[in-house]
Amino acid sequence: MKSIPQSSNFFLLAGPCVIEGEQMAIDIAGRILETTRSLGIPYVFKGSYRKANRSRIDSFTGIGDLKALEILDKVRHTFGIPAVTDIHSASEAAMAAPYVDMLQIPAFLCRQTDILVAAAATGCDVNIKKGQFLSPEAMEFAVQKVRDAGCDNVAVTERGVTFGYQDLVVDFRGIPVMQRFGCPVILDCTHSLQQPNQASGVTGGRPDLIETIARAGIAAGADGIFIETHPEPAKAKSDGANMLPLHLLPQLLERLSAIRAVITDF
Repeated sequence: MKSIPQSSNFFLLAGPCVIEGEQMAIDIAGRILETTRSLGIPYVFKGSYRKANRSRIDSFTGIGDLKALEILDKVRHTFGIPAVTDIHSASEAAMAAPYVDMLQIPAFLCRQTDILVAAAATGCDVNIKKGQFLSPEAMEFAVQKVRDAGCDNVAVTERGVTFGYQDLVVDFRGIPVMQRFGCPVILDCTHSLQQPNQASGVTGGRPDLIETIARAGIAAGADGIFIETHPEPAKAKSDGANMLPLHLLPQLLERLSAIRAVITDF
């Protein structure tokens, strides 16, 4: 992918679930970049400018599309790093593209042809999250839609498979399966641990297992890791229940880099 420098290490997409404010975004990006630079991990700052898929109508959705997109743009220019954000409709692709380097297609929308084609047309990299309801093999068709629309810079993200009504599981066999499509495969270590459809209308999670999922993903050969992180997840305005506390990220990345170094030698 053109926005991600070549490296023997895995690359990282990380940041808050949603942009809550400028200083918060700058602080998170700066702290992550300090660690990734020391470990040789290519870093892409992640932040949603708006959250469209909410369980309840009173859930926080964002601070305003343009304001949040401008913050994403400021982060990438302040630190000289790429940025990624979600889009939720075909019309949003052209709106968001000038402010980021990569457009992300949410899991529930991964089969929507008009969104995939619109994202491809912007010239940005495209990251497609695999639907919780799809097999790894089925994602080949989503990837091909993006390529047929003129974009070869496409990645796929594994984010768990629906298991019953209120849980997800990760099938690590999907990583090598989707790599056969000729594109990077990213493991979403936070959304894979969501516990959706809770009675309260607020999604739960198992952040205590983030390191377990991440270690297994790197060992299985994932090209990239996706982690949502926040200085105080309990106070986060979205998805706090499955985010990694920011102060735990450096140690996790050190351990993952060590695993990567071992498997690279084989």
